[in-house]
Amino acid sequence: MALTLAGCGIRATEVPTDFGPAPSRVPCALTGPDLGTQSSRGILVQVFLVCSSQLAPVDRTVRIEAGPAETDRVRAAQALLDELSASPSDAERQANYSTTVPKGLTVAGPRRTDPGDALRLSTAPADLSPYALAQIICTFSDSEAASDDGTVTLGGSGGDPSRRYECTEAVRTRPGTETPPSTRTDGT
Repeated sequence: MALTLAGCGIRATEVPTDFGPAPSRVPCALTGPDLGTQSSRGILVQVFLVCSSQLAPVDRTVRIEAGPAETDRVRAAQALLDELSASPSDAERQANYSTTVPKGLTVAGPRRTDPGDALRLSTAPADLSPYALAQIICTFSDSEAASDDGTVTLGGSGGDPSRRYECTEAVRTRPGTETPPSTRTDGT
């Protein structure tokens, strides 16, 4: 044994060591229905939470109040933001899910100069953490908040132009380092 270990710079020892089991990766999967986020009334949606430095989909049930049809996208987007900023349920926390979307984030519809599918956040997208921006874009991209092509047009409450974002596989697997692809909506 000493001969085998000598090649790697570790000396054999007679002292017993027990550091416990080897660390394991958390599977990022809930073991059953999460009753804390389920409801008998509402719409089943999928939100992306952070787990093991990646985005992972989680099913949630949301209620969206009735209102004028032109505000459906905004109401759907706000319901999704509320779910993203809520603390994960006990089952989600045990499965190592977390969120980086700040509480109190709100969304409004487009300005006169924006494309009709634009959504304006109360915090500029550039001021959000990379994880929070990725969570929002990927959650919105598969919902009523997205454009017909699955992109998400976001801007902040200031005078900045809105940008059209995409949720790519790279963004889902490396949200902390992979910037969501985007283009300005004013053509530049």
